[in-house]
Amino acid sequence: MTAHLHAMSFGANEPHELAHFWAGVLRRELGEDGVTVLPGEATDFPVRFVEQPGDKTGPNQMHFDLTSNWPGDQKVTVARVLELGGRHLDIGQGPDDTHVVMADPEGNELCVIAAGNNFLADTAFIGALSSDGTQAVGYFWSKALGWPLVWDQDEETAIQSLQGGSKISWGGPPVNSKTGRNRLQLDLVPAAGSGQGAEVDRLVALGATRVTTRKDGAVDMLDPDGNEFAVVPQ
Repeated sequence: MTAHLHAMSFGANEPHELAHFWAGVLRRELGEDGVTVLPGEATDFPVRFVEQPGDKTGPNQMHFDLTSNWPGDQKVTVARVLELGGRHLDIGQGPDDTHVVMADPEGNELCVIAAGNNFLADTAFIGALSSDGTQAVGYFWSKALGWPLVWDQDEETAIQSLQGGSKISWGGPPVNSKTGRNRLQLDLVPAAGSGQGAEVDRLVALGATRVTTRKDGAVDMLDPDGNEFAVVPQ
């Protein structure tokens, strides 16, 4: 048995406002709760915005790489991000870089990738959840989700569901030190026929750490790199 990706949980100072921004960028519907960006396609996952007060203390461990389907598509997406309240971000990229680095209204990083990127050719609009992490954590998440490795070279790893959709990638060393709680985390749900307790035990056996159980029944955990994730009740 493997867990399923239930949602991406996104910490925010103003969850409703940030949900509205990302619904517009991703061109998806906003749920009735006002803080969940619903899936647009069968291979998409919900993005759920939760209150997490405080300023960012460094680059996020994970960010979205948004894809482009045709040469002018990148400019269209960049313009949409700016119109909705995002901004350009200078992280030292050079003039030859073809991707556009940006930030949402709360400073969370994102990249808009140019058309023709081979690595993201078979993905969704969120082409990748691009992550800072070790090779070992890539192996962990491959086993946790049952997503095969689609890249494993020079300690860089990437996984993708057999059904397609977004990839999750890890850049390998050097890995930045954590400076606080991550703003983006994966929320998992046990596969049909597997209870939450059994799934938590399986993930611990794979190298995760159990932290606490919330009032809503979700179990907070850490992956082998110390990044937060949760196993939610079915």
